[in-house]
Amino acid sequence: MNFEVNENQQMISQMVRDFAEKEIRPNMMKWDSEEYFPVDTMKKMGELGLLGIYVPEEYGGSGFGYFEYATALMELGRVCGGVGLSVAAHNSLCTGHIYYHGNEEQKKKYLPKLASGEWIGAWGLTEPNTGSDAMRMKTTAVKDGEHWVINGAKNWITHGLSGDVAVVLVRTGELLDSNGITAFIIEKGTPGFSAVKIKDKFGVRASETAELIFDNVRVHESQVIGEVGQGFKQAMKVLDGGRISIAALSCGVARGAYEAAVKYAKEREQFGQPIANFQAIGFKLADMATKVEAAELLTFQAAYRKNNHQPVTKEGAYAKYYSSEVSVYCGNEAMQIMGGYGYTKEYPAEKFLRDARLMTVGEGTSEIQKLVISREILK
Repeated sequence: MNFEVNENQQMISQMVRDFAEKEIRPNMMKWDSEEYFPVDTMKKMGELGLLGIYVPEEYGGSGFGYFEYATALMELGRVCGGVGLSVAAHNSLCTGHIYYHGNEEQKKKYLPKLASGEWIGAWGLTEPNTGSDAMRMKTTAVKDGEHWVINGAKNWITHGLSGDVAVVLVRTGELLDSNGITAFIIEKGTPGFSAVKIKDKFGVRASETAELIFDNVRVHESQVIGEVGQGFKQAMKVLDGGRISIAALSCGVARGAYEAAVKYAKEREQFGQPIANFQAIGFKLADMATKVEAAELLTFQAAYRKNNHQPVTKEGAYAKYYSSEVSVYCGNEAMQIMGGYGYTKEYPAEKFLRDARLMTVGEGTSEIQKLVISREILK
């Protein structure tokens, strides 16, 4: 691996940092407080090429790789985990599923709209009663001529309400059959397809979350991604890449918390000197800095393998597991360093901690990552 930051990464890092400081930081606490999903800001990021980072230029994307993608998410996470999560979900899940598994007609129809930000994408696997145990999903599709009729519900879906198109995993075979799940592309406005916003989340509140409802939704067979029955296998591959994006976002949240703690420690005085001079605080900052660096290295290792078309199941799980736990650690330590001020919304530590907490749950819990890792190393 080459550990030098390439020219594209430098360019994207500066571009995203400038955008985040101008467009996101002044509004992030308001969005967080009101649980407001900034669609206009998402569309501006589409204009910058951030909603189709690794989509080839022939489909309207930026044509970059996972180093650039991870770099962009790290910069967004430094400012707002909620906005970063929306960019990650749009790119890795909905757009990624169509790009990696869709046919040429589907790619030409949907990728330009998704990559440009004209359309916002959603992706549905989880249900009210099935999270990690996805093969027990109850949402079903029954063939009716050239159409499939879908009934059921999906839960915890990013952009479920505002999304213009959703990739949804639905059972078309027997329960627990890994070859009995199929992926469908469903457009907003399809009769019987609706959504309800999930409110009062702990963190990432600027990222919209909803429940999707399917009431006799008729979808033409041309909207099936790949072959019927291959959806679960597609989803597992999509999640392998998606875990890299959550790892990168986690690194950004962790670094944002660390940098806020360093700034506070240099400015806050007790006993006649900045608290950064005290070994207890210095050691906390040293631990945070070391863990952030290690998390970033694991993330770029996974990104390198993804760029080179190598297996990333284990490495993606390494990165996602460690980085997400580090983000929580850094948020917690930042709050401790700031003391009582860290417990208030006037200072950023509490938001970093709340946003970080989702990273250990979304796209596979830490426990699932350890399960994936243990299975891989024991093969």
